Amino acid sequence: MAQNNIKKVTFSSLGYGFIPPSLLPEGKDEYHLRNIQNRSGIEYRNLTAYEIESLVRNRNTSDDWNKILVSDAFNPELVKNCKFYGLIRIGKLEPYCLEYSDLIMPVGLYNSTIVSCDFGDNVVIDNVNYLSHYIIGNEVIIVKVNELSTTNHAKFGNGIVKHGEEESIRIWLEICNENGGRSIIPFNSMLPGDAWLWSKYREDEVMLKKFVEFTEQEFDIQRGYYGKIGDRTVIKNTHIIKDVWIGSDAYIKGANKLKNLTINSGPEGTSQIGEGCELVNGIVGFGCRIFYGVKAVRFVMAAHSQLKYGARLINSYLGNNATISCCEVLNSLIFPAHEQHHNNSFLCAALVLGQSNIPAGATIGSNHNSRSPDGEVIAGRGFWPGLCVSIKHNSKFASFTILAKGDYSYELNIPIPFSLVSNDLTHDRLVVMPAYWFMYNMYAMARNAWKYVDRDKRVERVQQIEYDFLAPDSINEMFDALAIFEHLAGKAFYKREGKEVTETQCSKKGKELLEKKDAVINELEIIADGFENTKRKTVIIKVQQSWDIFREMIVYYGTNQLLAYIKQQHCKSMADITASLPAISKRTAWLNVGGQLMPAKEVDQLRNKIRGGKISSWDELHDTYKTLGDKYAQQKLQHALASLTELLGINLKKLTDTQLGHLLQQTIATKEWITEGIRSSRAKDYSNPYRKMVYDTQAEMDKVLGKLEDNSFIKQQQQELVSFTKEVNTLKKALKLK
Repeated sequence: MAQNNIKKVTFSSLGYGFIPPSLLPEGKDEYHLRNIQNRSGIEYRNLTAYEIESLVRNRNTSDDWNKILVSDAFNPELVKNCKFYGLIRIGKLEPYCLEYSDLIMPVGLYNSTIVSCDFGDNVVIDNVNYLSHYIIGNEVIIVKVNELSTTNHAKFGNGIVKHGEEESIRIWLEICNENGGRSIIPFNSMLPGDAWLWSKYREDEVMLKKFVEFTEQEFDIQRGYYGKIGDRTVIKNTHIIKDVWIGSDAYIKGANKLKNLTINSGPEGTSQIGEGCELVNGIVGFGCRIFYGVKAVRFVMAAHSQLKYGARLINSYLGNNATISCCEVLNSLIFPAHEQHHNNSFLCAALVLGQSNIPAGATIGSNHNSRSPDGEVIAGRGFWPGLCVSIKHNSKFASFTILAKGDYSYELNIPIPFSLVSNDLTHDRLVVMPAYWFMYNMYAMARNAWKYVDRDKRVERVQQIEYDFLAPDSINEMFDALAIFEHLAGKAFYKREGKEVTETQCSKKGKELLEKKDAVINELEIIADGFENTKRKTVIIKVQQSWDIFREMIVYYGTNQLLAYIKQQHCKSMADITASLPAISKRTAWLNVGGQLMPAKEVDQLRNKIRGGKISSWDELHDTYKTLGDKYAQQKLQHALASLTELLGINLKKLTDTQLGHLLQQTIATKEWITEGIRSSRAKDYSNPYRKMVYDTQAEMDKVLGKLEDNSFIKQQQQELVSFTKEVNTLKKALKLK
């Protein structure tokens, strides 16, 4: 039978030989890395005879008192009942207490076993059963911890291999796909764009090899690095902390197990880990919050993300400003601004492009629905499935898709953005309503766009995240949708007429009918192919309204960008405008790279630079993200102008005052419609009798919900409309437009 391998070693070895002699660089001792890591600036000295006598009197022991070094401001009376092994260095100890929240503890080292550690000034160490190989900062409080230790091969959550280790021990994150085919190596400072590039282009073996090289060159593979705990960090009532690097001002209370982690914390954002949490093999970004029974294994949490109430995060990357609560998330890459709450909500093998909200009971990916590992779900920005939605792999959704409650038993491919997808069981069909958000839920969409910007707490914004629902990615999808509407409308028309025609003729006829707002459109059953992996129908409804709205929103997007440009350039006349406008090229494809939108050609150039060695590190890649972010406003303008040119068929370089006046007036009208849509969609919550029936009086309802007329977001939007209208009218007057 198998037995535990218990080794007997000499008592004198405890605290020494941290780095095996065979792995020590020539001429170095086991403290050479520790000495580099300790940047406290404290000058240490040996203990005096009086100090040793005082320490012994206070029931302290040491294997060698000459191995305990202290600062000049060391007070031996503040060290009691401790066992010291190996080289110990202690900073200033002064007779006062440290207070944090409701915890007040005297400065000093008490009732602890301490092996080969460095301490900054005025620390509190009390009832730490085993503390080994840590460098601890100033005014740190550590109380009631069972084990706080570092091994000589600690990697602190980074996917590296130390000297003498086998490649097989390297940690990989199996994101986006359960079969490991999109695996990436986690590292501290990994951005969502890094994770996406690495997991997406799997055929690009040269780039993938470069990414491994980038990661390996970030870290020293020598053995012997100590764990670190930054200044003013507080740790209490925790069981096991092993191979964990912790930044400054962190707060850890009641955790069960923290192993092989980097916990970033400091001025960029203080991180907190609470009761019952178990985190293994991961990176925790600045400003993260992790509370109440969370389990996370093989993970990266970007800055200012949260896990709460029993959430499970496994083999996944969670983007900035995201929250997962009461849920299980496996094998997923999630971009910034993601919300996932309530129990029994799952997200498995998914790429979620941000600004998403996963509700209670949703089963996104339905684990094990085939004979092999599950496939993938790709959800565009603003993905909102309804309560208890079940989706099968593989499925793909355009931006701002909302799924009505139901079981979707077949794979879905929804290319039309801003759609409501419904499972019509009565007629055994799939129903897609494009432009649903604009028609019926403008309040939620507009408020979310504002909310994401308001809640973006990143201090260092390496990637410029786009939160506006009208952006190059969603606009391009609208153009694709317009082509789909035109083709399907023409196809339905000719089917009713019993005529067989070409695809081109279908598209031409459909566009003609939609432009004329022909009443026949509403009489047609418009059926789409390829939206669902089944033989039943997929019906597109409200096609005329959707076609009109998408065109209106494209014009609104383009004209707003044009307005911003005119204002920026201080144009005083039509001649100034047309002369200063940049050369307008064709509308181009864009990609969402971790929440940062980039022209597809820029991504290709980025990859070429990585393959060719012009980008040779993660820092250089991150600098490139910043550079591209600086170009985004200009690139977005180019895209917007190209969109206007394509949609309206006008040459903006030859724009007339009449055309500009019409565009500006149309934009005011659209802004008014959006603002009224925001108010009216929220007003439904106040007028719906089934919402009102739980309140006996209007006064009770007002107290619970607040008055509609007091809604701060609606008032803000109405004020913006007034300002916008005034600004546009002032411009029209200055340019002498009609």
